[in-house]
Amino acid sequence: MFPIRDHNPSGRTPYVTYVLMALNIGVFLSYAALLSDERAIGAFYYEWALFPARISGGQGFEGLLTSMFLHGGWMHLAGNMLFLWIYGDNVEDEMGHMPFLIFYLLAGSAAGLAQVVFEPTSTVPMIGASGAIAGVMGAYLLLFPKAKVDILIIFIVFFRIFPIPAWIMLMVWFAMQFIGGLGTDPLEGGVAYWAHAGGFVAGMLLALPLWLKRGGPAFWQRTDGHPPHPEADYSAIESRLPKVRRR
Repeated sequence: MFPIRDHNPSGRTPYVTYVLMALNIGVFLSYAALLSDERAIGAFYYEWALFPARISGGQGFEGLLTSMFLHGGWMHLAGNMLFLWIYGDNVEDEMGHMPFLIFYLLAGSAAGLAQVVFEPTSTVPMIGASGAIAGVMGAYLLLFPKAKVDILIIFIVFFRIFPIPAWIMLMVWFAMQFIGGLGTDPLEGGVAYWAHAGGFVAGMLLALPLWLKRGGPAFWQRTDGHPPHPEADYSAIESRLPKVRRR
């Protein structure tokens, strides 16, 4: 089960979201050739990834920034860019371009620090934009809890797209990160669950002043929990081909 699109295109061009996507893709392409060489990619990550043990020792703080533009493979990159594309435009539209950029970098840094807090001795390199994007998702939940998001459910050979309120999708996702974090071994590689959970909470807290400025609960009442734009219509277009009835 994963989201594929929302029903609320932004009211203005999300330039920062597009630039962030381009940076992530461009940085990945710059070192993608190293992925087939374990020693080379290990050395690359040693220089630019986030290592919780280093942060605990008072070093490597630059990794909080550089790590959020690195990815471990094509699917890792594609998944993160999909989530950023779905949720980023509306949050950027509500915050404004530069405030959204600052918000994104702060949420990503907070996500990295959350991983350090819960796994302070880990020497496993942490990479990926997912912590920052989790912050965007947290802000989306606070600002637009009732926005419709289409999710694709795949069960063996059965698949179908369902529109559901954003709060359901986002809360299920957050619960999965929290539960996943409880079951991880800091000495083994895998998903940085605590970075996801920490980024999500940080995103909600960072967006809280904007939500209060907009009126808090009154903002939800005015917008009904949706971005203040007309919803997109994804209904199938009726075919113009004539129907031939069986006799």
